[in-house]
Amino acid sequence: MMVSVKLPVLSILVALSAPLAHAQYTAKEWPEGPSKQRFVDTCNGCHDINRVRGGYTPEGWLMVVRMMQNMQAPVPAAEWGGLTDYLMKNFPERKRPAAIVVDGPVKVDFHMWDVPTLGARPHDPLGARDGSVWWAAQLANKLGRVDPKTGAIREYTLKSPFTGPHGLVDDKEGNIWFTGNLAGLIGKLDPKTGLVTEYRLPDPKAKDPHTLNFDQKGILWFTVQQANMVGRLDPATGSIRLVTSPTPKSRPYGIQINAEGVPVFVEFGTNKIAAIDPDTMAIKEYALPDARARPRRLAIGSDGAVWYADFARGYLGRLDLANGAVKEWPSPSGPQSEPYGMVFTKGAVWYSESNAKPNTVVRFDPVSEKFQSWAIPGGGDIVRNMSVLPDGNPVMADSLVNQVGIVEIK
Repeated sequence: MMVSVKLPVLSILVALSAPLAHAQYTAKEWPEGPSKQRFVDTCNGCHDINRVRGGYTPEGWLMVVRMMQNMQAPVPAAEWGGLTDYLMKNFPERKRPAAIVVDGPVKVDFHMWDVPTLGARPHDPLGARDGSVWWAAQLANKLGRVDPKTGAIREYTLKSPFTGPHGLVDDKEGNIWFTGNLAGLIGKLDPKTGLVTEYRLPDPKAKDPHTLNFDQKGILWFTVQQANMVGRLDPATGSIRLVTSPTPKSRPYGIQINAEGVPVFVEFGTNKIAAIDPDTMAIKEYALPDARARPRRLAIGSDGAVWYADFARGYLGRLDLANGAVKEWPSPSGPQSEPYGMVFTKGAVWYSESNAKPNTVVRFDPVSEKFQSWAIPGGGDIVRNMSVLPDGNPVMADSLVNQVGIVEIK
């Protein structure tokens, strides 16, 4: 028996896709099958139905169906099996570029853990200051933690239903801060008590806070992707300020703080990277040379350079904020490899190719300008963000295979 939702399913699931509106489709436009009408009624009512055209493996569809069930999609219990069969039969995984694994001098070990709640869609990972690994279980309304030394796992249920936890960062007291992507809030979890404090965004248009990071003064900066905003929260007072990106529909996405305390963020809806003055909140944009560029994540190098993953073109790029100079390198698995989550650690850039099959972890040495890469055990799918543990090892979360892991650099 389905449990009644406390928020409309439409408002919840549409926030997970890029468009905020979508066309309506009739049954005649889709393959025939016993569950065709249920598919059209349900999937077309919650998000852009064309998302299914990308397809998944049978295992991938099983995980996606669990995600839909976690979000209480309006499908009678007796019809889930037929709907799952319809999806598997008619929307197989699209052709993806084969991963190009590049040999090199660095040795790594992968350590992976299964997320206990199926269909959780672990989104952003966090390498916490105490050496633990956290993840945002976006479609399970939880945060999770694993102790790499013991393998002990604990999940924390959040305060409000359908919060949609997304970005994660910890503070000096060990609290875990997160963006409530579906609920328009910033949250703070005290792991010692399990209590959650919520800070609602003051503008009703700011419905989808995305990624967040602390500056050196303890101010929390965050992006609000679809609302085209960037914000700051003062934990001492709870006050929140929001500003709008100068470029319409620029979709502020990943955000990092450089050594000078300046928040730098990528604009996934356009070919720009931006920096925000921490005092005035004035935004300065840097246009990338190729109009097709769509930077999705970024990392700050030891010299202050901004490294970015060009998701649309399959490139790794470097921006010098001092003079605006840009240099780019094609990612090993090609223009459709979709570079995504990334970090800078131990003198190199580390990122994942999210569309290569299998997904890869890639290392780029800025000195030699050489790549090295590894296939993620189990195939990956999809590393949307990365973080770094105190020992310098990258951590990742694989959304579709419901895992989190550490890349141990030997």
